[in-house]
Amino acid sequence: MTASQYVFDVTEKDFETAVLEKSKEVPVVVDFWAPWCGPCQSLTPVLVRQVESRSGDVLLAKVNTDEQQRLAMAFQIQSLPTVIAFRDGKPMLEFEGALPEPQLANFFDQICPSEAEKEAKQAHDVEKKDPDQAERMFRDALSKEPKQEEALLGLARLMLERNRDAEAVEFLDQIEGGIKEQEAEEIRAKLWLKAQTKDLPDEAALRSQAGTSNDAAIRLGLRLATGGNYEAALEALLAVGEKDFKLATTKVKEAMVKVFQIVGPQNALSNAYRAKLATLLY
Repeated sequence: MTASQYVFDVTEKDFETAVLEKSKEVPVVVDFWAPWCGPCQSLTPVLVRQVESRSGDVLLAKVNTDEQQRLAMAFQIQSLPTVIAFRDGKPMLEFEGALPEPQLANFFDQICPSEAEKEAKQAHDVEKKDPDQAERMFRDALSKEPKQEEALLGLARLMLERNRDAEAVEFLDQIEGGIKEQEAEEIRAKLWLKAQTKDLPDEAALRSQAGTSNDAAIRLGLRLATGGNYEAALEALLAVGEKDFKLATTKVKEAMVKVFQIVGPQNALSNAYRAKLATLLY
């Protein structure tokens, strides 16, 4: 194989880190091959050439299926070569056999970041340090690619920070599911929480009322979540649900789900309190 900083061998031991996690930063194309496979030998230099020409916009991981049979089984490899492209930790595109180079070029074009996506990622990197510059870059990315999701998310975040909530919603509404939907749901949950707590008194006042009113206790949970005290918020909300099953199935459940979306649906805190909520409801 041609030596390259963009091409590497991968095994079952490091596949998750080298491919799945790395693909959240840059697309990773995985070539499932074997030494005895003639088409594999002819495909390799073309894959390497395509990767090299993109100067780091995509990486190539080689899996020797004779040595990594469990990986081949995990991805249900039926014929060689099989090539699977990963982005954001998930398979995106794949093909079998040794394709002509023009078709391979098209394959790589589909998975590599566009100029608008690159600009949006650069904007994300400077967002906290220079939000005004980030906004200009996000908007410029959208002028090149009106549905660029990283730019839409970035502008939604900035509008939320600047209390321009209606504009944030407009940007979020242009995101059509896909790999960015979880991030969009997080921003939507923050907007919902902000709207729910807009006219509430401070935490001390809510604590004084919470002991005698379940509704006040829910509002306390919302206020705690707004302040970023998510575990205390979830505990307060769950306590209300344990006292009042009707509220558990409505207001408590809705509020807890919003907090799960903010902290991350697979976060340890979310998992723990989702299980407690499920026990309470079912």
